Amino acid sequence: MGFEQLAELKKQLAAKAKAERPAKPQTKPKAATPRRQDPVDPVILSIGRLQKHFPKAFPKNPAPKLPLKVGIHEELLAKAKEIGLETAAITEAVKTWCRGTRYWASIVEGAPRVDLEGNTAGEVTARDAAQARSLEARRKQPRKPKAAAAENASAQEPASQPPAPGDVTPPVE
Repeated sequence: MGFEQLAELKKQLAAKAKAERPAKPQTKPKAATPRRQDPVDPVILSIGRLQKHFPKAFPKNPAPKLPLKVGIHEELLAKAKEIGLETAAITEAVKTWCRGTRYWASIVEGAPRVDLEGNTAGEVTARDAAQARSLEARRKQPRKPKAAAAENASAQEPASQPPAPGDVTPPVE
């Protein structure tokens, strides 16, 4: 057999194999529907922006959080336009950042506080460390369900109030 004959035979076999394949059902191309995403909390977006502008002061997880300089909130408010955030958004972001166990764990007596560039700007005092420990301990305490707490409060009220004038029993002589 020559090369021409082999090439012809190859074409015939390819055509036969194509004809024997089961026909795939034609599916309509899906319209480009936007993928539904859950809304993102605006505070999370604000923290992300702070992390982008000041990565040494606001490190991304899993890096440990660092104690922030006392007064860093005012510095951030002064740079609100540069960051592209409103003052209320900055306030909420800083509150959220400083309100978690990861941050409280960083508040240890003598630990260096950092400014926006990550430079040392003071130290954590014993008072600050004690407050962080108490906040962390309070968060770890089990919470009472609201219904049970309200029930306990209403059960204790009658015992703590003096009896009404009509409820007093006359003394026995």
